[in-house]
Amino acid sequence: MELSVRNVSKRYRDFLALNNVSLTLHPGVIGLLGPNGAGKSTLLRILATVMRPTEGQLTWNGVDLLKHPDALRQVLGYVPQDFGIYQHLSAVEFLEYIAAAKGVPRAGLSQRIADLLVMVNLSQVARRPLHTYSGGMRQRVGIAQALLNNPAVVLMDEPTAGLDPAERVHLRRLLVDLAGDRIVLLSTHIVADIEAVADRVVVIAKGQIRSDSPPEGLLQAAHGKVWEGTVSAQAYDALRQSRIISSAVRRPAGVHIRTVGAAPPAGDFRPVTPTLEDAYLLLLSGELGSDHT
Repeated sequence: MELSVRNVSKRYRDFLALNNVSLTLHPGVIGLLGPNGAGKSTLLRILATVMRPTEGQLTWNGVDLLKHPDALRQVLGYVPQDFGIYQHLSAVEFLEYIAAAKGVPRAGLSQRIADLLVMVNLSQVARRPLHTYSGGMRQRVGIAQALLNNPAVVLMDEPTAGLDPAERVHLRRLLVDLAGDRIVLLSTHIVADIEAVADRVVVIAKGQIRSDSPPEGLLQAAHGKVWEGTVSAQAYDALRQSRIISSAVRRPAGVHIRTVGAAPPAGDFRPVTPTLEDAYLLLLSGELGSDHT
């Protein structure tokens, strides 16, 4: 099972959203991480065959998707960033409508919908109109519709938008359950969304792949480049101008900061174990290079 893009670029008039991107996906949870405007949504739309690239190739198990997009669409579940709903319908009615549009067989559909609503923790409100749902609840309906056809490929664009902390934990558990023999690609700009679930992290910035490795690869590359220490308020203000500060907490003794960089700041700083967020900040700053990809 393989979904692949090769040398893909996407240009909007004078703006190059993707620049010669190549990526091959196999079963597992892949985190697509990058700042807002990095090209994540554009890449997902191309992978979902709802947008054509300006240049490049897109294949599903060797089939040219630019010529035969239905080869993937039949086995695809897609949660776009802007997910539209029919507000007067209930969750059950909406999922029935989407199932009909996708050509999902009616045999066993009621049970499939019931199971999905349990999975996304909406069974207690399944008959309420969608206009009464919170943003997080609507997002979970979007996740349920993507899973109606038991897809082999699941593409999720910022699926945790609007979810509270408990809902985000629930989604992470769901992603682990979904993985197995599926390709699950989770696009986000929030490191914590993928830190606990992804077995592969792809970092994209300014339309280009900056890193593609297991989380351990990024963490190893960041080893010896993360520092913690306590400084005065004045020193902290100066450091903010010259260093990447990942966290800062004001305490009676001063400001306790965590900073990333090849060398520590002047003062009493000690090296600490890097997190994925530390590695991500280092990568975006250019201090990790690309030799670990």
